[in-house]
Amino acid sequence: MLIGAHVSPAGGPARAVERGVEKGCHAIQIFNQNPRAWRPREYSEEEIEEFHAAMEASEIDALLIHAVYLLNCASDDEEVRGKSLTSLIASLRAGEALGAHAVVLHPGSAKAGEVGPAIERAGATIREALAESERCPLHLENTAGAGGTLGRSFEELARLLELAGGGGAQLGVCLDSCHLFASGFDVRTPETLAAVLDDFDAAVGLDRLGSLHLNDSVEGLGSNRDRHANVGEGQLGDEGCAVFLSEPRFDGLPCVLETQGPDKTGPGAAEIAHAVALRERGLRARQR
Repeated sequence: MLIGAHVSPAGGPARAVERGVEKGCHAIQIFNQNPRAWRPREYSEEEIEEFHAAMEASEIDALLIHAVYLLNCASDDEEVRGKSLTSLIASLRAGEALGAHAVVLHPGSAKAGEVGPAIERAGATIREALAESERCPLHLENTAGAGGTLGRSFEELARLLELAGGGGAQLGVCLDSCHLFASGFDVRTPETLAAVLDDFDAAVGLDRLGSLHLNDSVEGLGSNRDRHANVGEGQLGDEGCAVFLSEPRFDGLPCVLETQGPDKTGPGAAEIAHAVALRERGLRARQR
């Protein structure tokens, strides 16, 4: 497992690598544009070359690009859908240029509308974006289930994947521990997590699982509230996080922390080290 953190790309993507190295990461995740603005960010050739050189000189093995939260590929507003499509295409093209492991996308929200048609709109928009960028993988992230958010169940994820193009290695899933827990999936013990993954395999297929987010949860099981806690400080606790980090079927995947950290600036080196130690603790427990 490649444990890492969401980091800032301010100053260029090579600076994101530097920040990841400082935190002891083996994977990093960035936004490729301002998360509060629609304007896509295009990297220069020099920035791309500097990024690849920084990655080559580091122990970071994977980059994830998180599409910004403004995107709603399921919106019934054509203007919002159009802006979402443009931004998603830009993210995928940035992923191609930087050699990203994947772009991670929240599939969208029906808001107060019907879920079925919203899933169809999201699937069509994602399919169109993928047609404009055929190399960088796209991972749809499961959601906590608040409001009309899509991807709260494995069946919804499977339907989204089908409508977005079905087969092929370009399309996968990112599972978030907090979102799973908030959606009612108990991931705190080896037995319950194994059962959850069995259900995921039956509905979606484990071959679709491409990346992970490790976040503890402020709220309880089935709350449908997406509120991240620092690792070990929420409802999952150290034990639950250790279980998630040591799951054998997660081996080799990038696993990114998206927590606030003690100073609310994101995960720090101490939290990354704590996650690494919890993985080792979980692996020892599974060997008993």
